[in-house]
Amino acid sequence: MESRANRSEERVMEQEVPKAVVLLSGGMDSCVAAAIARQTHRLALVHVSYGQRTERRERQAFEEIADFYGVSERLVARLEHFRQIGGSALTDRSIPVPETGLGAEIPVTYVPFRNAHFLSVAVSWAEVIGARAVFIGAVAEDSSGYPDCRPEYYQAFAELVRQGTRPESGIGIRTPVIGMSKEEIVRKGIELGAPLERTWSCYQFEDEACGVCDSCLLRLRAFAQAGQADPIPYRARSDFSDTDRPVKASGRVAP
Repeated sequence: MESRANRSEERVMEQEVPKAVVLLSGGMDSCVAAAIARQTHRLALVHVSYGQRTERRERQAFEEIADFYGVSERLVARLEHFRQIGGSALTDRSIPVPETGLGAEIPVTYVPFRNAHFLSVAVSWAEVIGARAVFIGAVAEDSSGYPDCRPEYYQAFAELVRQGTRPESGIGIRTPVIGMSKEEIVRKGIELGAPLERTWSCYQFEDEACGVCDSCLLRLRAFAQAGQADPIPYRARSDFSDTDRPVKASGRVAP
């Protein structure tokens, strides 16, 4: 009788705590967004494979993070058309991934209008499973300059969701890390006990992170600024000890 009562109490608690769909790429930003969402919501995690170079490794990171949080409600979507569309170094192997440091312009790693496709999948699933929010780990300040990481973009998409879903759905778009720097994201992840060691950010490789693409450089700089060691393996690690910009790349460093 006691176990039956406990199960009944757990069901009541689940009904009281709202559910959220979290877009979890397997990267650091989305992992911390999931950790933040977990404080107020029950999690349902969605991962999108779109023909990117590190597709298998990102999927592995997604599954490991989902296991860490004990989330059984998962969706993996495949958007193969991005590879056919091309136009990005992430989906077209004929376009090299830049290794020249952090620039100010929109880089060739930008996947045109990608996040709208991701959000559409997440919102569709949220409406079906009764989730009240969709969380995405978009970052404005320390992003690579992607136009679909701006706050205005998500404000506009939130209105689109309001107009294009059932009135009773009430699905909100949450961007909990959009105003943070990458350093602040690292610190928040550590504070919340997020499994940053299970995340993957590299644009190029799946065994060891390259350490020289935009995503690796932003991540390495963030950990350095936070005074923490990045726990994933790198083929090379840029030195951010004296400046915000990398000054050299050392050889392979074990985690």
